Amino acid sequence: MHNEHRLELDDDTMRRVLSEAGVDPVTATGWVELTEGTYNTAYRIRRAGGPGLVLKVAPHPDAPGLTHERDLMRTETAFYRAAGGHAPVPEVVHADFSRTTVPADLLLMTEIQGDTLAARGATTTPEEAAALRTGLGRVVAGLHEVTGTGYGYPQLGLARTWREAFLSMVDGVLADAARFAVALPVDDVAGRMRSHAALLDEVSRPVLVHFDLWDGNVLVHDGRVTGLIDGERAFWGDPLTEFVSLALFGDIERDRAFLSGYGAGPFTRSARLRLAMYRSYLYLVMLVEGTPRGYSGPGHQQQAELVREHLCAELAAL
Repeated sequence: MHNEHRLELDDDTMRRVLSEAGVDPVTATGWVELTEGTYNTAYRIRRAGGPGLVLKVAPHPDAPGLTHERDLMRTETAFYRAAGGHAPVPEVVHADFSRTTVPADLLLMTEIQGDTLAARGATTTPEEAAALRTGLGRVVAGLHEVTGTGYGYPQLGLARTWREAFLSMVDGVLADAARFAVALPVDDVAGRMRSHAALLDEVSRPVLVHFDLWDGNVLVHDGRVTGLIDGERAFWGDPLTEFVSLALFGDIERDRAFLSGYGAGPFTRSARLRLAMYRSYLYLVMLVEGTPRGYSGPGHQQQAELVREHLCAELAAL
């Protein structure tokens, strides 16, 4: 599934982008589009005598999107700069938000060595997988050492409390569902979230959350985690929200290797209820985002049905 509003660069435009970023196009031995992503367009750039680079191009700014999908490339740039030194992330080489050379935001960064966990999954032994999950737990714990001054998506403005920020995030995606005519149990979701809103007041420290750490966004090499990529969904919030994508459609409490590396102990009833709220939010986003992106076909329908099943289960838990 790919965003039908993605922009692609021809060779001449690529050379202009590299020049403006301070990279001599002559040193680039070639580039190829990376097809794993579903939102931006990304290119791997090879260079003679230098490390590889990755260029990401945002969709056209006029493309339809969810409320929080505003200036996401700027959020990703800020995420890498904030996380640097705390977690393995790409180094920002150049960011261009002028939308002149290309009518969209651009981010040029260093390439991190490794394959994604998703690509390596079939060839990894259980022992290797456990070691990688433990290492990933340590990496995420390091990421969560980074704290901010408020809560929520930085591109939308920060709130003073996590309750205010999270309920606003939920309201935003429910409004998006109405805007794009996606059938959802809006009143049920809103009611259940607000009935547990007091639990959100237990969060007193806004940590940097990636919020999209499924296996396709974790790089590994030589038995260790080498990078966290695609940080455009980042926000400041409850560290528990990170565990949702780390165990997509699953239960993070069963991932003992990860929790050991992270240093998380047994979850309280409050933590489990908050996780149900956060899973519900992610499932709502997954159900709504497909319409503005133009997802279609049997594969999309099957995933949507799976997400709806899990959303219903989480709402029942609430």
